[in-house]
Amino acid sequence: MNKLILLTGMLPALAGAQPATDIPKDDYAPGREIVRGLNRIVADKGVEETFVATLGGARQVVTVRGADRGNPILIYVHGGPGAAESPFAWAFQRPWEDYFTVVQWDQRGAGRSYAMEDPKALAPTMTLDRIRDDAIELIDQLHKRYGQRKVFLLGHSFGSVIGMMVAAKRPDLLHAYIGMGQYVDTAAGEKASYAWTLDQAKRAGDAQAIRELEALRPYPGDTSIAKIDAERKWANHFGGLLWRHSDGDFYFRLARLSPEYSPEQRALYDAGSQFSTEIIEKQLKDVSFMPVTRLGCPVYMLLGRHDGLTPAPLAAGWLDRVRAPTKKAFWFEQSAHMPMIEEPGRTLAALLEIRRIARKE
Repeated sequence: MNKLILLTGMLPALAGAQPATDIPKDDYAPGREIVRGLNRIVADKGVEETFVATLGGARQVVTVRGADRGNPILIYVHGGPGAAESPFAWAFQRPWEDYFTVVQWDQRGAGRSYAMEDPKALAPTMTLDRIRDDAIELIDQLHKRYGQRKVFLLGHSFGSVIGMMVAAKRPDLLHAYIGMGQYVDTAAGEKASYAWTLDQAKRAGDAQAIRELEALRPYPGDTSIAKIDAERKWANHFGGLLWRHSDGDFYFRLARLSPEYSPEQRALYDAGSQFSTEIIEKQLKDVSFMPVTRLGCPVYMLLGRHDGLTPAPLAAGWLDRVRAPTKKAFWFEQSAHMPMIEEPGRTLAALLEIRRIARKE
C-alpha cells in the first residue's frame, strides 16, 4: 500500500499496481469493452472526447463527456494529491452526464498526465498555486472549446483545496463551487480525524487499534508520513473512507474496467500518485481556509456524516460563517468520504438541486 496517499485522505487508487516496466497482463479487456459500450454517448448534441491541454506549460489529459453540449460544465477536481478520479468515474458519473458536461482532469503529474512530462523537469512546478492556476487556465480553454460560460467546480478531498483556492481567487469564473470531503484546516482536520478514529476504536472495543492509536500521541504532532499513515490505517478500517467498509478494495478495483485507462496507464498510476504526494504533502500542513469569510460565488458542501478523513463538522462550521451569494450544505447520512459511490442517487439529486438553484440566479 502506498503510504503517501494515505496522508491526504485517499488510499492508492490501484492497490498493488505493478511498475511501468512490468506491464500487467490485460485480463480485463472484455470487461472494459462492455463498460465502454454501456457508457457510450450517442445523443445528437453529446460530447465524448479526450484531449491533451497545455496548462502552465505542462501537458495534461482531459476527458469530457455529456449528453448535451448546451448543458453547464461540471469540472471534477480530483483528490490525492495525484489520485486522478478518471479511472473510477465510469462507475458513478454517467447519470450526471444527462445534466452536465462533465470534465475529468488528470492534474499535472497525476494519472495519464504523469507520462506527459519528464518528472524531474515537472517537480519544481508542483505547487498548490500552480495547480490552482492550471484549473483557471482549464476553465478558460473549456469556455473557448465548448462556448459554455456556466461552470460548476466540484473539488473532492485534496481537490477541495484546489477548488477552494480557485473560488477564492476567481469567483467570477464559477457558477458555483461544490466541496465534497472538503478540507478547511489541515491541522484541525487531522486532530478531528484522530479523535473520530479513536472513538470508533473504543466503541468497537478493538484493543489493538486503541493501543496503536494512543501510541501516536500527540497527534498529529510532527505530521510525519509514518504517523499519519498509522492513523489512516485505522480511520479506513472503521469506515472513515467508505462507511461500513473496512477497506476500499472494491472501489480501487474499478480502475481495471475503465475504458479511459490502458494497462500501461494503470501501471503508471501509483508512480504519479507517489510523485505528486511526496512533493505536495509538505505544502498542505499549513493550509487553512478559516480566514476566508467571504466568497464571491455560490458555495455548496456535500458532507458525509461518517467522513473520518476530512470530518464534516469542520466544513459545516465554516459554511455557517462564510458569506456568499448562496450557500447550502447537503448531508449524506450513509456516507463517509465518498458520497458519489456510497449514495449515488442522493449525490445526483444534490447536484440537480444545485443546478436548479443556480439557474434562478
